[in-house]
Amino acid sequence: MILGLDVGGANTKAASSDGLFTKIEYLPLWKEAPLVPLLRRISAETKPEALAVVMTGELADCYSDKMSGILSIKAAVEGAFSCPIKFWGVDGFRWTDIGDLAAANWSASASLVSKEFGDCLFVDMGSTTTDLIPIKSGPKAAKTDFERLANGELIYSGLLRTNLAALLREVDIGGRRVPLSSELFAIAADAHLVLGEIAEEKYTVETPDGGGRDIRSAERRLARTVCADLEEIGTEGVFEIAHQARSRQENLLMEGIRRLAGQHDLDLVVAAGIGEDLIDKAAHTLDLECVRLSEQYGSKVSDVFPAYAVARLLEMEL
Repeated sequence: MILGLDVGGANTKAASSDGLFTKIEYLPLWKEAPLVPLLRRISAETKPEALAVVMTGELADCYSDKMSGILSIKAAVEGAFSCPIKFWGVDGFRWTDIGDLAAANWSASASLVSKEFGDCLFVDMGSTTTDLIPIKSGPKAAKTDFERLANGELIYSGLLRTNLAALLREVDIGGRRVPLSSELFAIAADAHLVLGEIAEEKYTVETPDGGGRDIRSAERRLARTVCADLEEIGTEGVFEIAHQARSRQENLLMEGIRRLAGQHDLDLVVAAGIGEDLIDKAAHTLDLECVRLSEQYGSKVSDVFPAYAVARLLEMEL
């Protein structure tokens, strides 16, 4: 059994190379969540013969810098598993600079997609961010998150955790333009829940107010973004806020896909992650072919694709 592990700042994901085992655990490292006990539970549950690891959690602000995060996560993994372990860097398993392990999960995903689908724009939307990786005779993205942000290859917009105030400066409610408060009152998960695009059990992150993950609680949080109670603007006003948040995310995706697909002369989008639906809609709006990895491997694998990809890549080496 070959296991892949993706240690993020908010979520830790695991998948076997055959796709039969998948796991997502919300584990906010910036709150000093107990990473080692979770890794030990995964190790005991799966008993892997070999482990492949990618990480993005080194950016969590519980660490003074990225190197501290890399070393802490690496030590946690090595202390929890007794099997042979390989860490994937931005250029693969054969890295020489430990700094290359930082935020390398996109590289593993793109490397497998390149082998199995050829030239395309790989787009993976998770709970927090979206990766847009041009693949033309191999992945062509920049090597660091800073450079990928600058190039439009990383968008800080995800299906669940994105602060609505980071998406929208103002909203139209009943024909009136209303600025949003710059508080963490509601997140993208609230909008998608109210619109019926995710079920309550898919709201897997913390709520901004510590309240419920039901539709009524989400409606109250959305109303608060414009300093209102739900009774002031009604469900119609809340729906308008949610719809405009979703539209903004769609537009960000379309802008990114249009620019990178045009820049690299690509006409195929390969979509992964819990935001596959948004990616698929954006691609088809742009008249681009879209392959959904959930249809190729199943939705559980698509949702943890970097972990699955790095497991597959290790399997190919052994």
